[in-house]
Amino acid sequence: MSDELLVVRCQLGEREAFAELVRAWHGAVERYVGRMLAGHDDDVVQEVWLAVFKGLPRLRRPDRFAPWLFTIARRAVMNRLRDAYARSEAEQVDDLPGRDEAQDVVDRETLGGALAALPLREREVLLLFYLQDLSLDACAQICGVPVGTVKSRLNRARRLLQEELVRKGYEG
Repeated sequence: MSDELLVVRCQLGEREAFAELVRAWHGAVERYVGRMLAGHDDDVVQEVWLAVFKGLPRLRRPDRFAPWLFTIARRAVMNRLRDAYARSEAEQVDDLPGRDEAQDVVDRETLGGALAALPLREREVLLLFYLQDLSLDACAQICGVPVGTVKSRLNRARRLLQEELVRKGYEG
């Protein structure tokens, strides 16, 4: 079932439709939040879904659900980062819990560390564009910047990610 139809059903008060929407998008929201905050944060993910639940009745363009959802997620992430900076405590969280001998786990850990080392703006567009498969227009809408800015941030993010991976000794 399309997201647009699920949103309309939610707006009509169907609870099961909201549950379906959460099932469809929870993993993507969780990955976005986790990578933006360089760790797993269930509180922020819950804040996102609470805001979605409260805001769905006012969503005028159900066909634009994904950019709207990630705009909410971005706002929640920025609020969390702002709070962390205000308290002046830097939380250091490992990118992936535990270590495994399998090469793919090592590769994911290396990539996660390299992503976490990117500046926030570049990391954000990289995650939205490549990992969430959102269009340049949707990324621009979520970030509140022109499409050209998204393109330049993507270009810089790719370059910085490559440099960071080389610095960490990843040649794969």
